[in-house]
Amino acid sequence: MTAHDPARPEARPISLHQQILSELQGHILSGRWPPGHRIPFEHELTAQFGCSRMTVNKVLTQLAAAGLIERRRKVGSFVRQPHSQSAVLEIPEIRSEVEALGLPYRFTLLRRRRRRSTQADRAELGLDAPAPVLALTGRHDAGPRPFCLEERLIHLAAVPEAEAQDFSAEPPGAWLVHHVPWSAAEHRIRARSADAGLAATMACPPGTPCLVVERRTWSAGRPVTVVRLTYPGEAHELVARFAPSQS
Repeated sequence: MTAHDPARPEARPISLHQQILSELQGHILSGRWPPGHRIPFEHELTAQFGCSRMTVNKVLTQLAAAGLIERRRKVGSFVRQPHSQSAVLEIPEIRSEVEALGLPYRFTLLRRRRRRSTQADRAELGLDAPAPVLALTGRHDAGPRPFCLEERLIHLAAVPEAEAQDFSAEPPGAWLVHHVPWSAAEHRIRARSADAGLAATMACPPGTPCLVVERRTWSAGRPVTVVRLTYPGEAHELVARFAPSQS
């Protein structure tokens, strides 16, 4: 069975697999299931959602791949402890990621719009008042294949010179790293399935599992940019290097 909103005839029906994945993710990310909480056993979830054990196993495998749960043989699945907030994370350039694979790199700017920030923009950037923003959508390619979809907002009050850039010679992320010193960054990682629009842009089948990395950066306490990077399938892994606390 699939859920469908009759008020939105253009929306794709949501599969039972996606419903289960979204519900379990919600319990974990909201804190309703804290670190160490035991996830219901597969047979319990099968009975709860009225689905096959294969569907439940696929959901748990995705949650484990996203780093949200830990699966222990013959014991069960548990919500993972969060990584240290003092982790030292780099902001890699996507060009370097592609070239490390031995493939030619290309960036294509698909959409560009300067606008007054919407309420959603301000929520994403953490702004208290309306401000001009630059909304960019671009695609990074590795050889003949799409590699990553970039959806970015730049706070023009913090980086006014970004408005004059066409980003043909240097993609937005690389340009910001090279021209705006950042003092703090936040990463959020989640999984999603490719809808029809994303699948068409990234040349992958609808429903393809994708890794989404959302990153916000600040300079001297002022929000600079928020970006959503979507990698289809197995195109990307996130590696973090940790430093011990200096307390």
